[in-house]
Amino acid sequence: MKILISGYNGYMGQVLGEMIKKESELELVCGMDKNINCEGASVKCFTSFNDVNLDIDVVVDFSHHSLTKELIDFGIKNNIPLVIATTGQTEEEKQMIREASKKIPIFYAANYSIGIAVLINEAKNIAKVFKDADIEIVETHHNRKLDAPSGTALKIAEGLKEVRNDANMVLGRSGNKKREKNDIGINSIRLGNVVGIHEVLISTEHECISIKHEAYDRGLFAEGAINAVKFMVGKPAGLYNMNDMLKI
Repeated sequence: MKILISGYNGYMGQVLGEMIKKESELELVCGMDKNINCEGASVKCFTSFNDVNLDIDVVVDFSHHSLTKELIDFGIKNNIPLVIATTGQTEEEKQMIREASKKIPIFYAANYSIGIAVLINEAKNIAKVFKDADIEIVETHHNRKLDAPSGTALKIAEGLKEVRNDANMVLGRSGNKKREKNDIGINSIRLGNVVGIHEVLISTEHECISIKHEAYDRGLFAEGAINAVKFMVGKPAGLYNMNDMLKI
């Protein structure tokens, strides 16, 4: 498969590019990045989707959510599947993705870690058993991360809301007010060079269950994106995620 990496000049774009080179059935054809420096690059680089004139089978996006419309327009115009690994999309941008998936296959996940997919599934199962338990999510990332809470923390909360229909997300806490019974608190910490830590705490008056996932290397997200690319081969138009790939 011939791949275009959107966000090629970023850290994840570079990691993904190196991993693709080790995959015999995959080929990195070009990179696209608004702020790209092509000097010494081993592949052709573009600063706009409008300039891409090569044969592409799939786009893997590790750029910025503000490019969502350009990415989708390119995918639809060329009938190319998209693997979107960028987070922080607005509701309007998420709706763009949903609408586009009616025309082309799109793989969209807030986190490409298999471990996170398993964590969400297990947290939902526990929340089903402890119907009245308090639920809090704590996420920690490096001090350069722009969005808070993380897309992954929001995805965890959305998963929990599937079994807690009346749940209310509370982003951080301040003021002089006790927690409400149906709160799902999301607390964000930004420090150092932490790749990513997500912990779900489910507590009753008498016991607490904690599920925690720690990412040690950002390469795991690139690895997950490559698995998604392979999964998308031959897929019809539709919106796919980690659960579809892992059959959870």
